[in-house]
Amino acid sequence: MAAIAMATAAAAAGIATEWQAGTVHCAPRRPVPARLLALDFLRHGAKLTTRLPGMKIITDERCTGYSAPGHPERPERIRSTLAKLRAQKELPVSWVKPIPADDEALLRAHTPEHLARLADPVDFDADTPFFPQIAGYARASVGAALTALAAARNGEPVFSLMRPPGHHAMRARAMGFCYLNNIAIAALAALATGTRRVAVYDFDVHHGNGTEAILLNQPGTAFFSIHQFPCYPGTGTRNLGNNCFNYPVPPQTPRIEYRHILSSAFEHLQAFKPELVAVSAGFDCYARDPLAQETLEAEDFYWLGQTFRNLGVPVLSLLEGGYSDDLPELILAYLRGLSGT
Repeated sequence: MAAIAMATAAAAAGIATEWQAGTVHCAPRRPVPARLLALDFLRHGAKLTTRLPGMKIITDERCTGYSAPGHPERPERIRSTLAKLRAQKELPVSWVKPIPADDEALLRAHTPEHLARLADPVDFDADTPFFPQIAGYARASVGAALTALAAARNGEPVFSLMRPPGHHAMRARAMGFCYLNNIAIAALAALATGTRRVAVYDFDVHHGNGTEAILLNQPGTAFFSIHQFPCYPGTGTRNLGNNCFNYPVPPQTPRIEYRHILSSAFEHLQAFKPELVAVSAGFDCYARDPLAQETLEAEDFYWLGQTFRNLGVPVLSLLEGGYSDDLPELILAYLRGLSGT
């Protein structure tokens, strides 16, 4: 009992210190009993903040500022999700704007020529138009990924709600609605700043070909992609190198079988023993997504979030695809699983 009393005081002092230092950005909606805080402090010490409920969301509404008529990667994906998350009462949310991304971080994953090409007013391909200021939008999305990395390392559940997405962007080429590879840049930044083993888990229905190409045989990384095949971009049929593992899923795969494949990839990821997991969160494997032919429902995304939460390591999630009008509900389900609410 004396230990719990001492820990209660220490926990309270620790929380006050963290608030003063600006390392805690949201409080739980309901007060947490001091005894529970003390038990957490005894178990986790300085990592007490990992037990607070809620979700940190990195976003900047200016990312909705570009569009092309009829293009599926449309601003409404973010606007409607923001509206849903602000209106809901199930999940406490703190809102954070992204930090700027500098060239040092970008150049770990991309060539200088590619960064310069983003300013050239010529479409990159039929799916990936040039837009005025697209380099700025892409850099902001990278900045959100790096902000999410910092939050995950601080023990906070975190999600980057930004566009453009990134997992198709190659080292020297924009493609598939993607201009800079947010997840690969975050993974390489983690390695460059002390993390020894980073896993990237990509459940977008389209193969993360850009992430795979950038991380291929990169020491300290492992890439796991679960995606429909055949489907855009037509890659991901087999494993590559010593660290890129692909799980192609046929169209219309039954949900139970799809979950089994996702679970197999999780088991493989756990065997890698990562210190940090970066998630390319694509919601286009949903049963009613217009760009693919898969079968998952909202409860499957909740389960995915729960599974990441239970890994016991820092996790950051970045929005990739997801083009149905139900996207806000799917993201909320995933975030509730991820946060344990």
